[in-house]
Amino acid sequence: MNVLLTGAAGQVGRALAALVPAGVSVRALTRAQLDVTDARAVAQAVAEAHPDLIINAAAYTQVERAEEEPARAQAVNGEGPGHLARAARAAGARLVHISTDFVFDGTASVPYGPKAATRPLNVYGRTKRAGEEQVLALLPERAVVLRTSWVYAPWGANFLKTMLRLMGSGQAVRVVADQVGTPTSARSLARVIWQISARPELGGVHHWSDAGVASWYDFAVAIAEEGRRRGILRADASVTPITTAEYPTRARRPAYSVLDTRSLVMLTAPRHWRAELADVLDELARA
Repeated sequence: MNVLLTGAAGQVGRALAALVPAGVSVRALTRAQLDVTDARAVAQAVAEAHPDLIINAAAYTQVERAEEEPARAQAVNGEGPGHLARAARAAGARLVHISTDFVFDGTASVPYGPKAATRPLNVYGRTKRAGEEQVLALLPERAVVLRTSWVYAPWGANFLKTMLRLMGSGQAVRVVADQVGTPTSARSLARVIWQISARPELGGVHHWSDAGVASWYDFAVAIAEEGRRRGILRADASVTPITTAEYPTRARRPAYSVLDTRSLVMLTAPRHWRAELADVLDELARA
């Protein structure tokens, strides 16, 4: 199987490139090599690659900056997936498009299913939803929209790396405790994407995250605990819970964005987020 991967330098792109299954050939393109906002460049890249599958890991993920750059966020998150879907349609290829829990407004009290109503609260969420709509409208029979949540990795800019930097410098860390979701390892997400790639009958919207539920405060506490155990952090690393009101941001965040992943249980059972976190910190400790 020939795969074209966009956003190859990002967290998920790097995880996908590191876990390529046997029998799969991947052409991995970074943003510098393929700007998904350029429809002509996308069409040319897909025509040259002759892919059976396109995996779109390219995204504008800076939630706060998106409020200041809505046009740029829309170009990458909203229009880019449409360019890829059109090119996939012309090539007869499938498309797996990665989306986000931020398409929901956070008012639910049970995990959001793939068919739940979307009501994004911020520019990032709205542009990601626009991309979903493009993909599903243009490639309804051969596309998978895969929503995930709170992605982190040993590389890149993410909550884990930020917490390790702040705690490692001895700063007192204050973290929001009233926003609830599920941390998800980029490698966990990559593994399920490769499993989806081997199931051509799968289509439509699906959800994937690691198992369990956490607030950002819970996630930070776990990072401190596991980091101390591995000698990555000092014994005095500590975390204080605060409310969303105490940490105002331009972009509103959903208070609850836990995803219902049952539509993919036939592929694999998700591991608990703390088990995935332990593996990532083991890797960082070895490095």
